Amino acid sequence: MKYWAAAVFYCFLPLFSSYASGEPSVLAPGYGKLAFTPPTPGTYSLPPLGKAADGVVLDLRDRSQRLYDVLDGKLILLGFIYTHCPDINGCPLASYVMKQVQERLVVDTQLRDQVRLISLSFDPTLDTPEAMQKYSHHFKRKDFDWRFLTTHSEVELMPILQGYGQSRQKVYDKEGNYAGSMSHILRVYLIDRGKSIRNIYSAGFLHADTVVNDLETLLLEEGQTIR
Repeated sequence: MKYWAAAVFYCFLPLFSSYASGEPSVLAPGYGKLAFTPPTPGTYSLPPLGKAADGVVLDLRDRSQRLYDVLDGKLILLGFIYTHCPDINGCPLASYVMKQVQERLVVDTQLRDQVRLISLSFDPTLDTPEAMQKYSHHFKRKDFDWRFLTTHSEVELMPILQGYGQSRQKVYDKEGNYAGSMSHILRVYLIDRGKSIRNIYSAGFLHADTVVNDLETLLLEEGQTIR
């Protein structure tokens, strides 16, 4: 119960802040019940949208590894985030929905061992491995494969962002110093075992129901049966 309460508070902290400042907030669909009935898994196709990009990343123990090595062997849900994002419909949404996907999969004996979640920071300045470790505690269960990654520097990060078409723009103060926030478009990527991107979820489309549906569709494509 304490884990759940902490995670929910952390997810919605930016929302509380916006209410306190008097700014209206309209929550993305991913925070609520899906407004439509998704098609049955396997009744639709997910055409490849290009190849997933590689690069050098850091794990929570500050160890360098190839992103391709982290993608190996499983169906992947990859979200680019930064831990101090103030936009409730940005990075907090990605982490919230991925947590909901985790909760769905952890009780699914067929899917849970075939899926890996990855949260990759696009702020190497502030999101050190230690910062990512602290952030992960609000979302990751110990019994599920969810990797939290960052990079050494902008030099290593930029080819990865370019490879995924993920844009972000740092915000600077009047003195030209990084203010700790960014403008960016939320994108979460579904990647198959062949490292092909099979779907890209935006803020208006990212929902645990559609993600799990798509994961099951990919399993059926592989010839596996869904119970």
